[in-house]
Amino acid sequence: MSRRRRSVMSEELKYELAKDLGFYDTVQKEGWGGIKAKDAGNMVKRAIEMAERAASRND
Repeated sequence: MSRRRRSVMSEELKYELAKDLGFYDTVQKEGWGGIKAKDAGNMVKRAIEMAERAASRND
């Protein structure tokens, strides 16, 4: 039984990160399930870095 999780990242952010990290074409052709686990991890890492930078600017 599969459970769908509600995404924390907006679709816009995910697409922006995929473009920046170079696997946007894969997402377009195969969907999010077509990306490598390493790419997904890099996406999360980049999103965390962006959030940390934004938080430090607000201090």
